[in-house]
Amino acid sequence: MFGPFRFTNPLSGGLLWKIPWRLSRFQKLRQRRRLRAVDNVVATLDEALAKKGETLKALERWKAEMPTEAQMLPKDKYTLFDRSAKRYRKGIHKLPKWTRVSQRVNPPGY
Repeated sequence: MFGPFRFTNPLSGGLLWKIPWRLSRFQKLRQRRRLRAVDNVVATLDEALAKKGETLKALERWKAEMPTEAQMLPKDKYTLFDRSAKRYRKGIHKLPKWTRVSQRVNPPGY
């Protein structure tokens, strides 16, 4: 169709979000800061409960199972396990709401 009402890619349907295949250095910086913020919250809760002489089962489990940001490999900081992906890894930024996800442990071997 010609004229002012001709079809363009966005109008003809389909989602045209352009997601780069890797994170920018600024996205990586913000991701590291988010991971550190979670680590700080866990440390603060642990200190506060230790002062009172109390513990939380969930907090102890988190400290035992989850690595801190400094202990994580870059591969684990910026990618997640995805069994449908070609090499079983997917960039963390390709997930919906990826800034809220706090997955630090992937299946063994991946």
